[in-house]
Parts: sequence; C-alpha cells; structure tokens
Amino acid sequence: MTTYADVPGLVETREALGETTLVVDPARLGEACTVLRDDHGFNFLSDIAAADYLGWGEQDVAGYIGTAGGRDIHAPGSQGLARVPDPKPKRFSVSYHLLRVSDDPARVRVQVWLDEAEPVTSVIEIWPAADWFEREAFDMFGIQFEGHANLVRILMPEDWEGHPLRKDYPLGGEPVRFSDED
Repeated sequence: MTTYADVPGLVETREALGETTLVVDPARLGEACTVLRDDHGFNFLSDIAAADYLGWGEQDVAGYIGTAGGRDIHAPGSQGLARVPDPKPKRFSVSYHLLRVSDDPARVRVQVWLDEAEPVTSVIEIWPAADWFEREAFDMFGIQFEGHANLVRILMPEDWEGHPLRKDYPLGGEPVRFSDED
C-alpha cells in the first residue's frame, strides 16, 4: 500500500471498497495536487465531482440487508437496522479523481470539504483538464474556484438564477423557456 504522508495539508486517509481517499485542507489543495503529480506520478485528472450534504443526518434512515431472496427496499427498517448516517465535516465536498497512467497504474481520490461560499483553489495550472470540470461544479453547485480565468456557466443559460444541484434549490414552478419567444 502506498503512503501519502508527504502530501501537504493531508487531513485524513481513508481506504474503502478498494479506493484510497485523501482528505486535504482546502487552503493547501494546490500544493497537495502538485506533490501528487510530481512526486507520485498522478498525471491524469479524470473528473471533479461535487456533492451537497445540506441536511445530511437530520432524519433517521433505515439500513437494508441483502439476503439470498433479495432485499425489499420498500420496507425500510425491516431488518431492524435504523441508524443515522455519520455527520459530514462541512456542507460541500469536492472530489478530484486522479490516475497514474504508467507502468505502475494507480488511482486516488483527493477530497476537500467546503462551507457555503468558501472558495477553493483552481487546479488548472496543474491539470488543464480541470477547466470544464470546475466550471460545471460552479454552474451546478455555486462552488467558487480561485484563480480560474473563465469561471462562467457551462450548462445553464448565462442569466439563470441559482445552482440546480444544491439541495436548497427550489423544486418546480420554473417557467418553460422557448427559443422562439420574444
């Protein structure tokens, strides 16, 4: 197993389901990514994925146990495993999925946790492919990437209000917009 103790700003290392996740201090993300690229050989950024955990853990959830006969997901708590999920450190997570494409291939996830309106450093200087991924996270979640030269909407119209993948985004009641309207 590879160790990542030399990664700046490393808060936590998690191993789960065959994947390694490095939780990094958002203020040191650029340094951490530079070390991962230069010293550990992670030369390919495959994706940046954001998630909103607003309200996470406020309601009880039931666990499900699979049996030989399957599982009934419509009977919550049928196995008596009601529990509350572990709390998250902040509202938003941004995960950077990195690959080492070489004779010794590997993958790692670098994750930062952000509060509302807390910015994170852009990694475009490290991996130019981050350009569109960061724009998508900005457009859908409102996450600010400091140092991004062109942080504008990429999926929604430029005059769209709000960020559709936030948990507090209003549902329904949106007017239908047609291109032939005046």
